[in-house]
Amino acid sequence: MFSRAQVKRILQRVPGKQRLGVYRFLPFFFVLGGTMEWIMIKLRVGQETFYQTASSLLQ
Repeated sequence: MFSRAQVKRILQRVPGKQRLGVYRFLPFFFVLGGTMEWIMIKLRVGQETFYQTASSLLQ
């Protein structure tokens, strides 16, 4: 695994610290959330997707 010092060094390399502060990571999480949503819509396990399973539970 990574040590704390290595993680801190990696996080310090992300640009925009002066202007955006901690919010400079927001685009990364936005893209990550969109990717997860797309996978949940498109990925089939057997014959069902996540949304087909979730909607059947709500009815």
